[in-house]
Amino acid sequence: MRGAFITRTGPADVIEVGSLPDPVPGPREALVRVRACAVNPIDTYVRAGAVAFALPVPFIVGCDLAGEVVAVGAEVGALRPGMRVWGSNQGLLGRQGTFAELAAIDERWLYPTPDSVSDRDAAAAALVSITAHLGLVTHANLRPGEMLFVNGASGGVGSAVVQVARALGARVIGTAGTAEKRARTGSLGAEAVFDYRRDDLVEVARAAAPEGIDVYWETQREPLFDRAVGLLADGGRIVLMAGRDARTPFPVGPFYLKGCRMVGFAMFKADWRLQAAAAIDINRWMAEGRLRVPIARVLPLEQTALAHALQESATVTRTGVLDGKLVIEP
Repeated sequence: MRGAFITRTGPADVIEVGSLPDPVPGPREALVRVRACAVNPIDTYVRAGAVAFALPVPFIVGCDLAGEVVAVGAEVGALRPGMRVWGSNQGLLGRQGTFAELAAIDERWLYPTPDSVSDRDAAAAALVSITAHLGLVTHANLRPGEMLFVNGASGGVGSAVVQVARALGARVIGTAGTAEKRARTGSLGAEAVFDYRRDDLVEVARAAAPEGIDVYWETQREPLFDRAVGLLADGGRIVLMAGRDARTPFPVGPFYLKGCRMVGFAMFKADWRLQAAAAIDINRWMAEGRLRVPIARVLPLEQTALAHALQESATVTRTGVLDGKLVIEP
């Protein structure tokens, strides 16, 4: 098979594309013919060595995939050859990645793809939708009618958070950087979307949510906690899912006087049972047309290094812009 892999960590150009041995599924694994996979910021951290996992050599990059089961191990229960599946959480914690023509995946990390959902859309939604579900359902306990503020609502995770929140019956406002992104975020169900550079952002957000924000979701690496806590209602919650190296000031007094809570989480550390439970809701919402993560570009496997460079420029160095997910089709 052909795959995109590294033999050492480093910049995007350490990624090679070439022939690799076909993987052989273990007793509890399914062999999947990969039809689509998506790039995530964590992929670039692993490739660069910024997240220190023990990596097999060669190491196939990538977390997400969608495709078709072609063979199963002797102990696999629910999967059969010919089934379409999607999944995430690969390329992490020592597991091989997904950017290849074939991938052997533990059945616990694979979920059936609804008939009406394309492999491209399933792959694009994988990690970001599970992240949104874990943050809103497992950690924030978002309830119908509550108000959510998403700082960075137009990105991969942000757009999933907006849609998952709406599917849960919550109200949503947030920020995005361009008029086009704000319009698209509004089309996903946000009631109001503001330019994050506005000097009067707090004032206009308070006008849109006069009773305060129940949940503040931060997608950016360096949270502005004074703003977040200032917008929260009594008993509000902050959700953090980025910013490994961030060290930012925190308004302790207002936070505890409001009785607020804050949680940080890394999706890839979540138990497989929680992720499988999230996938049930995600499948229903995708099939109903209520969840579709925007796709910026679709590239061939040979351009995996370019995809990593584009992702890095948008989310790490902040020198570029992405208007949706980057999808690779092997």
